[in-house]
Amino acid sequence: MNVRTRDPWSTAGWVALGLAWVLAVGAGFGLLWQYKLQPGEARSAPAAWPASSRLPRSHDRATLVLFAHPKCPCTRASLAELARLMSRFDDRLSADVVFLRPADVGADWDSTDLWRQAAAIPGVTTVRDDGGAETGRFGATTSGLAVLYDARGRLLFTGGLTSARGHEGDSFGLRRIGSLLRTGEADRHDAPVYGCALHEGAAVRAADGNGGGTQ
Repeated sequence: MNVRTRDPWSTAGWVALGLAWVLAVGAGFGLLWQYKLQPGEARSAPAAWPASSRLPRSHDRATLVLFAHPKCPCTRASLAELARLMSRFDDRLSADVVFLRPADVGADWDSTDLWRQAAAIPGVTTVRDDGGAETGRFGATTSGLAVLYDARGRLLFTGGLTSARGHEGDSFGLRRIGSLLRTGEADRHDAPVYGCALHEGAAVRAADGNGGGTQ
């Protein structure tokens, strides 16, 4: 009489393997969301529009300045939210998108789809920040930082437009800017900013390596 040997992988082994796979995938997603929800560095912007700035500023409505790294994949979502903001408040807001351009890069380094995306937004002026002069004047350190000034050049808000890295949708920044433009008041005048470090070489190389929005 032949007795069949039970394959240990037919039950418990496959269950254990499946459980390990689920745990590994869950841990991976957890790390990904931890990264997405990690805000970038945010410094205090000048309380008044810097007198030395050459950026265009409106004198009859608020001006928003968004600082961007041309190769930061997270910034695509910030630009999408800026477009929505401009469509809602086109009569109360003008905007500049300032793209950092370090001194030691090639001629076409900032010719990316992010620049084209920003330039296509009605009411937005795109500016190349050679050497980071304007970035330094406003204390910007993270791509996606938005600063909002009123018609008199007084700081109203500083922070991000998204709720996570590369995530479109409602955010504290959008709510507060909207409230400031509608009523002149908000529960806070800041919000976390999510994006790549503007001046960090490692961030630039990482963006280049994963496609970073270039075409």
